[in-house]
Order: sequence, then C-alpha cells, then structure tokens
Amino acid sequence: MKNPLRFLFSLLLATLTIAGAPRLAAAELKVVATIPALAAIAKEVGGEDIAVESLALPTQDPHFVDAKPSLALALSKADLLVTVGLGLEVGWLPTLQVGSRNVKIMLGASGYLEAASLVSLLDAPERVDRADGDVHPGGNPHFWYDPRAAKAIAKGLAAKMGALEPGKKAAFDQRLAAFVAKLDAQTKAWSERLAKRRGAPVVAYHKSWTYLADWLGIQQVAFLEPKPGVPPNPGHVAQVLGIARAKNVKILLQESYYPDATAKLVAEKVGASVLFVPSGPDVRGGQGYFAWMEGIVGMLDKGAP
Repeated sequence: MKNPLRFLFSLLLATLTIAGAPRLAAAELKVVATIPALAAIAKEVGGEDIAVESLALPTQDPHFVDAKPSLALALSKADLLVTVGLGLEVGWLPTLQVGSRNVKIMLGASGYLEAASLVSLLDAPERVDRADGDVHPGGNPHFWYDPRAAKAIAKGLAAKMGALEPGKKAAFDQRLAAFVAKLDAQTKAWSERLAKRRGAPVVAYHKSWTYLADWLGIQQVAFLEPKPGVPPNPGHVAQVLGIARAKNVKILLQESYYPDATAKLVAEKVGASVLFVPSGPDVRGGQGYFAWMEGIVGMLDKGAP
C-alpha cells in the first residue's frame, strides 16, 4: 500500500460518516463475498434474510483488487465473509481485513468461509516455483465457472448461515433445496445444449477455465500467457498460432478484464471466435447466478459473443 496513514484516515472518516447517519432498521445477516459469483450464490440461499455485496466487480481481475477504504468499511459491518481462497485474494484481502477491525471475519473465525474448502480442486501443482508464474499451491482457484462447484458452495453457505442465524436455518435450507433443484435441472440442460462442444479444442488466455473444461469435456490446447500471470510475448504467440492451426481451434476463451488485442489477433489468424466472458454476475446491477451462467452457455453455444 502506497500510503497506510492516508488509508487509515480515510477509513476513520468513512466510519464516522456512517456513525452519524440515521440507523436503518435492518435485521439481515450481512454477507460480503470477495467476488460476484460467490455473492450471487449467497443471495440464492440467503434471499431477503441477508444483505450481500461483492468486494470485486465482474470487470476486475480478482487477483488485483484495489484495497480501498470503502471495501474495508464494508467488511467492518460484515457478519460473514466468503472468499475464494487458494491465495487468489492474498494480494489485497488481508489488508482490508486488518483495516476493518472486525474479528468475526478473520481467518478461522465463525464469520469466515473459504469456498475452496467446499469443492473438489483441480490443477494442484507437483512443485511450487515462482519461476513457473502465478502458481497456486493448493490448486486452481477458478472453480466458480462450474455449476457443480456452485452446488457445493451453496450447501456450505446454507450451513454457515444457519449456524450464524439459527432462527432462520429453515428458510436457508428451503432456499438451498430450491436452488439445488433448479441448478440440477439447468446443469443437465446446459450440458445437453453444449454436447456438441465435447472434445473441442480451445485456446485460453489464462488458466481460468479448467473446471468449466472438465465439466463440458472441452480440451484446452494452449494458453496465450506463456506462464500464469505473465503477459503474452511474440515468440509464445507464434507457438500458440501453430498449435491453434494444427488443432483447428475455433474458440478462444478469455475473461473480459484482460487486454483483448492478442486474442483478437490470434482469432483472426486462425479463423476463430473470441469469447470475452464476464468473470461474474453484475450483482450490483441485479444480475443473478442463473442469468450469468446462461450468458456463458449461450456464448459457447453460438461460438461468438
């Protein structure tokens, strides 16, 4: 952080401003998630019994979120913090937790839930060497693109919310059952709709699509990043072009917050489409989990944005 004193002063000022405002009569469990997808799943389970917000926007790389005082203030009022884990937020979340002064949402506390502890993880490296790029020792953290992971996360959230608010446990469990039933039906429908993509070779920008590829049977044959977190360079892009031509790649997958020039260049050279995928629902704009996932499935179905 460039100026810790300025950060703390801004946080104090924001806290005093809130303290001086009229207190709203709200009985909701206050849930803060690090990324929009987790916030959207939490809303499905919590409904009107929770107030939920996401620290990151779908237009932001969740590895690099600016630790602004307003985010620390949100955490200061949280009853539950839901994180991805696996080191995804390590560059910014600890600073916000400390700035929040909220002991309930610290690692290991009752108001802390790491989503990675709820899902079956993939891509755990055999060795950890910083020379290999942005490697996550515990496994690939981008599991929220797989609806099977969403189901496991929802179950964990319902259990955690029920423990924090025992009087509302029945409501959380009821919404969980409804979400799981709808998710099971949608997952089956999405899988059938995208059966034509099974075995299809794709080029990805970052190693973000491991879980989605595992779910749909898509083959990731190359990555535009030479190593995770390392921007593309001309020599590596030339190699990717060769692989894409040889494998007859027709789809490039990339989260929308990454620079788009390289992906567009490769797609043009090999006659493929680039799918610039939003990394999560627009929760602040009212978009829910199913609408977001339907958007991704639609893009994959059509083969173009």
